[in-house]
Amino acid sequence: MPIARPIARTEAAPVYADMEEPELVAHACRGESDAFGVIMQRCNQPLFRVARAIVSDDSEAEDVVQESYFKAFKALATFRGDSSLSTWLTRITINEARGRLRSRKKTVNLAEVEVAQKEGSLVIPFRGAYVMENPEAEVARSQIRTLIENAVDELPEPFRLVFVLRDIQDYSVDETAASLGIKPETVKTRLHRARRQLRVQLNEVFSSTMQDAFPFLGERCERINQRVLTMLSERRICPESDFRS
Repeated sequence: MPIARPIARTEAAPVYADMEEPELVAHACRGESDAFGVIMQRCNQPLFRVARAIVSDDSEAEDVVQESYFKAFKALATFRGDSSLSTWLTRITINEARGRLRSRKKTVNLAEVEVAQKEGSLVIPFRGAYVMENPEAEVARSQIRTLIENAVDELPEPFRLVFVLRDIQDYSVDETAASLGIKPETVKTRLHRARRQLRVQLNEVFSSTMQDAFPFLGERCERINQRVLTMLSERRICPESDFRS
């Protein structure tokens, strides 16, 4: 039988930083936490954005990402590379976030959204017009980013997820379709409608601020890394891998 190895911190963390995905997964399956730490470092921001697109709350989105990492680590040996690791992790995160959402409120019904669109009643209620009068560039960018985030939050979940993956995360149509389990044609349709709903006044700020929306870097990124690695070590959680001692 395969022998489960406990999570183990190593002294050669920098060596993992340049590894390709298959090699990182192999080392993580052996219980090498620094390899899994690099995986988290690479995926934290996109997974946080996906989680937040569903739960619409920073704190809960962080919890979703953390729990998704636990589930992913335990099931890491089942990852066979049929899709990219990020796609696999995105699916886990979406399932976790939607599970939480179902426990606290009814998910938006896409059919109802379609009816509302045909009736012309679905309008983004922008939270106050913004005029760039502040001479401080960073303050202006922060306010514009908040405007974008508020507008994106108002999108129905099916459109919001596609918008976040395509326009914020820059996923391809095929990657988005694979992550959400829908057809590429559906991705294109939902993206078109999401963009239309965000209204004309956001067009001028998309190109300069989109990549900064929903940041999850620096201290917050490091905090969730350390929290997950510490708990994996304390709980002695191991991947159910095929590796032998």
